[in-house]
Amino acid sequence: MAIALEQAKTRAARRRIPTTRRERWAWYLYDFGNSAYAAVVLLAIYSAYFQGQVVGGSEGTRLWGVSVGIAMLVVAVLSPVLGTLADFSASKKKFLLFFTTLSVIFTAALFLVMPGDIFTGMLFFILAEIGYRAAQVFYNALLPEIATPQEIGKVSGKGWAFGSLGGIVCLLIVLALIMSIGGTTVVRFSFLITAVFYLASSVPLFLWLRERAEPQPLGKGDNYIQVASRRLRETFRAVRHYREFIKFIIAFLIYNDGIMMALNFAAIIGAVLFSMTQQQLIIFMIIIQVTSVAGAYLFGILADRWSSKRSLILSLILMIGAIVWMLFVQNVTVFFIIGALAGFALTGVQSVSRTLVGQFAPIEKSAEFYGFFEVGGRTSSFIGPTVYGFIAAEAAILLSARGMDAVSAEQMGIRVAIGSIVAFLVLGLVLVLKIRQPQPEVTAQPPEAIS
Repeated sequence: MAIALEQAKTRAARRRIPTTRRERWAWYLYDFGNSAYAAVVLLAIYSAYFQGQVVGGSEGTRLWGVSVGIAMLVVAVLSPVLGTLADFSASKKKFLLFFTTLSVIFTAALFLVMPGDIFTGMLFFILAEIGYRAAQVFYNALLPEIATPQEIGKVSGKGWAFGSLGGIVCLLIVLALIMSIGGTTVVRFSFLITAVFYLASSVPLFLWLRERAEPQPLGKGDNYIQVASRRLRETFRAVRHYREFIKFIIAFLIYNDGIMMALNFAAIIGAVLFSMTQQQLIIFMIIIQVTSVAGAYLFGILADRWSSKRSLILSLILMIGAIVWMLFVQNVTVFFIIGALAGFALTGVQSVSRTLVGQFAPIEKSAEFYGFFEVGGRTSSFIGPTVYGFIAAEAAILLSARGMDAVSAEQMGIRVAIGSIVAFLVLGLVLVLKIRQPQPEVTAQPPEAIS
C-alpha cells in the first residue's frame, strides 16, 4: 500500500509539471559523460594500466577483480537504504550530485597513481567506482519523473544510445593524444580528461532538470533503515508468487555475472594474451561500443517480432560462442573480431533482460518487479569479477610452481579464468531454457512521446 501511494504521488507530480525537451536532453547528456567513465576507466585504459603497470602479472588481475568486487558490494549494500532516503525526501538530485562529485574527483585522482602505487591505485578506483555505480541508482530513478510509463522504453533507449556515443567520443579524444604524444604520462592524463568530460556533461542535469517527487514525512518512530527494510519485504512479497519470474531472476543473476566478468577484464585479456598496446585497446573498445549499439537495436526488434525468450537465448549463445572462441585464439586480429561479436551479443543480453522483466510484471506491479531486478543484479554482480581475478591468479601461481615461466603461466591463468566466464553463461542459459515465455498484457496505444 505504501509503495502504491508513493507511485501515485509521483505520477500526480509528473502530470502537474510537464517535461521539457531541455530536461530530456539534460538527462541524456548525463549518460553521455557517465559512459565516458565506463569506457576509459573500466574498459579500455585504467584496468589494463592497473593490472600491467601499477601491480603487474597475475597479482594485478587478482587485485583488479578484488577492487571491482569491493566497489560493487558497497553499492549493493548502500543502494536500498539510500534509494529509500532519496524517494522519501525527494532528494535524488542531491544524492546524484554527491556521488557524481565523488566519482569525478577520484577519476581525476587516478592521474596520481604511479607504477607500484598499489594501495592508492585500488583505493582511488574503488571510490571512483562507488561514485559511478551509486550515481546510476539515482540517475535511473529520475527516469520515471521525466517519462510516462508508455514513454520509458523510448526515453531510456535514447539515453543509452547517446551514452554509448559519449564513450566513443571520449575514447577518440584519448586515442588521438596517445597516438600523437605517447608515454605513460599521457595514459594517466586521460583520467583527467575523462573526469572533466564526465563533469561537463553532468552540469546540465543539475541546472535544468526539475525533480518532481514530493518529500514524504517519516511515520512516527520510523527511520530510513526501517523504511528500506519494509519496502524490500513488500517487494519480496509482491514477486514471490510469480514462479517464472523468480526462475528468470536466478538465471539472470548467474549469466549477468558472466557478462560483468567479460566487461571488466576485456582490456586485461587483450593486454596479457596479445600484448596489445594502449592504442589497440582503445580501438578495440570503440569497436565493442559501436557493435553494442547495433546489438541492442537488433535484439530489441527481434524481441518484439519473434519473442523475448528466444532473443535472449540467441544472444547468450552468441556470447558463449565468442568467449569459447577466445579460449583458443592466438591472433590479435581475430581477437578484434571476437570483441565485435561479444559487444553485439552482450548488449542484446542486457536489453532483452530488461524487456523480459516488464513482460513478466503485471502492469500494477512493474515498479516492484524492476526494483527487485535492480537490487538482485547489484547484490550479485560483485561475485563474478572477484571469482575471475582469483582463478586467474591462483592458476598462474600453480603453473609457475610446476616450472612454467612467469609470462606463460600468467597467460594460461587468464585462459583458465576465461573458462569460468563460459561456465557462468552456460549455466545461466540452461536456466533460461527452463523458463516459460511470459505473455505481456495488452495495453492501449500509448500517446506520442515528447522528444
